Amino acid sequence: MSHSYFCPCPRGLEAALAEELGEIAQQSKTLKVHNQVPGGVHCSGELTDAYLINLHSRIASRVLLRIAHASYTNENDIYDLTLAQEWEDWFSVHHTIRVDVTAVKSPLKSLEFTTLKIKDAICDRFRDQFSERPSVDTKTPDMRIVGFLDARNFTLYLDTSGEALFKRGWRLETGDAPLRENLAAGLLRVSGWKPGMVLFDPMCGSGTILAEAAQIVAGIPPGARRAFAFEKFHDFNQAQWLAIKGDFKPNPLPTVPTIFGSDISGDMIVMTRNNLNKAGIQFEVPLKQIEAQEVKPPSDTTGIILTNPPYGERIGVRGDSTIETDEQANAFFAAFSTTLKQRFAGWKVFLFSADLGLPKMLRLKESRKTPFFNGALECRLFRFDMVAGFNRREEAKPKS
Repeated sequence: MSHSYFCPCPRGLEAALAEELGEIAQQSKTLKVHNQVPGGVHCSGELTDAYLINLHSRIASRVLLRIAHASYTNENDIYDLTLAQEWEDWFSVHHTIRVDVTAVKSPLKSLEFTTLKIKDAICDRFRDQFSERPSVDTKTPDMRIVGFLDARNFTLYLDTSGEALFKRGWRLETGDAPLRENLAAGLLRVSGWKPGMVLFDPMCGSGTILAEAAQIVAGIPPGARRAFAFEKFHDFNQAQWLAIKGDFKPNPLPTVPTIFGSDISGDMIVMTRNNLNKAGIQFEVPLKQIEAQEVKPPSDTTGIILTNPPYGERIGVRGDSTIETDEQANAFFAAFSTTLKQRFAGWKVFLFSADLGLPKMLRLKESRKTPFFNGALECRLFRFDMVAGFNRREEAKPKS
């Protein structure tokens, strides 16, 4: 039986997700990728296609299975539609539930009230049939039900993923406000990085970008080390799931390093090393403790620098409290810029930041800037192309 799915993703990564889903669909005769909308991509397929996307998608936040879709005028319409669904075909009264609602231009006054109506309808459905109702668990529910409202229509989804897909199951510890794994994977794709190309993150923090890239090189699916909500569905087919899980072929391990990282903090380097080990990486990813403005190219081959520079407080790791944060940031980025210009000719540099004034601080003109959202925070991926001999060539021109 074919189902409709919606795969949400970080805002700005819809095209990257659609491309990735197209690649995943090559492993299935039934998975079809449909339209991109702000915040995600619609697709359709068998239940096993949801298994496949959950296992392999690095960019999706979740895989939501559409249960019902209809127009509405008030909360009672939403209650009635929810009550009419055969929830008992999917999960049992002993499973815990959580309901979330998102809305765009909905005329309804209270999303909390709407959420309550959906929860009541599911509980009433079970109570009518089994004389008991499922319990609510907002922290670690077995089943997540998602309602989406626009101005006129209401869609009900059952989440096949469980915990958000960016939780890969390998992260032991994080630095301050780490980049989410699916955002890191999306940025790698948008930067044009592919396995075999040199990648360097000179401010690697807890190593999210490096771990995502290293798993891609190794051919380890992002969902290989975690559980999913669909494993608790009534008609979960364990044999098919194990076949899908066992079907991927790991890539041969690279013999020459192509992925490199460094950070000012020794603690972060230890954290990155631990996270790489936990992510199943069995080849060398050279890491170095060094300030970003002191780095040299880690390889003779030019490549891609992709990093999420710390801003404000985190730049002052050395902690000279007599210097204003802005002055410290300006001094840091000016020095980092000089290093890039002098040492990284021929490299493509991608900096992901919520600080929209970054190019000015670097005194560099970006060749491209792409807007993304890290949660609710608006960010940009700035691309700078380091031209060989740029400064010298200007001086060498004959004076007319």
